[in-house]
Order: sequence, then C-alpha cells, then structure tokens
Amino acid sequence: MRVLLTGSAGFIGSHIADALEVSGHEVLPLDTATLADGGGGASGDVRDAATVARALQGVDAVCHQAAMVGLGVDVYDLPDYASVNVLGTSVLLAEMARAGVRKLVLASSMVVYGEGSYACAVHGPVRPRPRAESALASGAFEPACPRCAQPLTPGTIDESAPADPRNVYADTKLAQEHLAASWARMTGGSVVALRYHNVYGPRMPRDTPYAGVAALFRSALLRGEAPKVFEDGLQRRDFVHVRDVARANVLALEHPSYAPFAAYNIASGRPRSIGDLAQALSAACGGPRPVVTGAYRLGDVRHIVASPHRAAADLGFTAEVAFEDGMAEFAAVTA
Repeated sequence: MRVLLTGSAGFIGSHIADALEVSGHEVLPLDTATLADGGGGASGDVRDAATVARALQGVDAVCHQAAMVGLGVDVYDLPDYASVNVLGTSVLLAEMARAGVRKLVLASSMVVYGEGSYACAVHGPVRPRPRAESALASGAFEPACPRCAQPLTPGTIDESAPADPRNVYADTKLAQEHLAASWARMTGGSVVALRYHNVYGPRMPRDTPYAGVAALFRSALLRGEAPKVFEDGLQRRDFVHVRDVARANVLALEHPSYAPFAAYNIASGRPRSIGDLAQALSAACGGPRPVVTGAYRLGDVRHIVASPHRAAADLGFTAEVAFEDGMAEFAAVTA
C-alpha cells in the first residue's frame, strides 16, 4: 500500500520507513527536516494544509509520527506542544477527510495513563493523585493511597485504564487520540493508536532536554560522565526497542480494522527500573557507575508498567529484542 509517513526523518519514523519498505509498501515521507546524511525525506509541515493535501494524493493510509516529544523544559513550551501535536494532527485529519483516506495509525504514548496501576491493601485498586513537590523534595517518591495515605503496590496497566495525563506532552497525546477518534466517527475511518512505552535504540537524538532517559544516560557516558539517576532509581518503566516499535506500526497498517478506534500498548512486557537501565548502559559502555541523585521533575510518574497482551492478541505483536541485546547495541552507537 501507499503510506504517508509523517515524522519520517525522526528517530522512530525513520525506522518505520525502513520496516515499511522491507515489507513491500511504498513510503511517502513528510517531515519538517530532511535526512541530509542519507535515507531521503520530503520537507513539509503537518500544520500546513496545502502541503498535507498534496502529500495525501493517491495515499491508502497514514502513519502519523510527527510530534513534539518529551516532558519539556518549562511552561513556555506549551504553545509549541499544542501547535505541533494538536493543531498539526487536526490539520492532517481534516485533509485526510477531504482526500478520502480512511486508515490512520497514530503514534500515541503511555503518558496518557499518568501514573500506572496501583492497589491499596485496604481500598483495593486506586488512582493516586499527582505527587506533591513537598513529598518529592523530602524523598517520599512512592505515591500514597488517596483515601488513607498508606503505601501502594504497583501493578500492570492495560488499555482499559482511564486516561489521567500529568504533563503537557501527555495532554497533547491524549488530545490526538480524542481528535482521531472523533475523525473516525465522522468519516467512517479507522484509527489504531499505538501507545509506545519507553522507546530506545539507534538514531535516538542526543544532547537535547526533549530526549528520552536512555539517550540522556548514553550522552553522559560518551562524555565520560556518570549517568545521573533521578529519585532513588527504583521507578519502573517498560523499555521497548525501536525496531520492535517499527514492526508494530507495520502490523497495525496491515491489520484489517473493524472498530473506529482501538488503542494498544506497545511494550516488551518485561519492566525494568531506571536504575537498571543506567547500570546496563554503564556496563555496556565500560563507563563510570551511575549516581543516584535524589533529584526529581514535577510531572514525572513513578511507575508505569504495561500489559502487551491486547497487541499480541489483535495485531500479532510481541517484542523480540531482548533488553540486554538492545542495550549492548545502543551503547555501541556513538552518533
């Protein structure tokens, strides 16, 4: 099929382009940047309706990866996140409706959940409130029960969990899902929203405050510095390799869609702590041991561990790259 791939020059988008081509699909790239070092890329902004309309001619489906990512630096990032993620998606959806393109695979994120799944020994499953700065400053990193303030036991979250975004990036990713679902209902189209967990791998951006934690740790190690681990390093995530994420997008595009909107966790199903990540990269790079700083960022969540079962059942997706192998490869990449 002919697939318009937005964000085609980005970290994840470039791997999706490779996977689509290997699977025999024709990729029509759209990105604000071009790949000067090879791989190609058509310059264009999803916020520009005329550009998007031209790009959609003769297209069978859209894979929408273009976005401003990361937790952000401060409140002054708000207009950029809203413009790129919300306005850009709105323009794309409107032009898809005009062009009669009815299939969309959307890059969503685990951040729409906010905190992960928790249970209280007294009150059962609960949704903890956002962590207060006073608690974080005192080193009380674990969320407490909102009813009795007792410690909680973290669990595994699935796609049925209610959305509870806790930073501006999360707000805009959830807005993308809502806009896409409305588009599907109004046009008879179909949306597969892939909620990526912590993606890492080759081509991950370096030396930017918007990069993921794996990239930040590796950049420190390449400078000969110890990775600086926030909080106590025990916060848990699911790290999934970018080639697995790319394969999930191919499966989603090839999957016959029966529902207007469906969301899937794209994760390994094998959680690790941030401290584990830092230690694995330090060992693979032969660098200094990580330093646990106790520092924190408002808007970060404590634990978010995914259930990947729905993606396996519906899309046939199971992550294949083992954490140890992926980290060894990632540590060996120097650019």
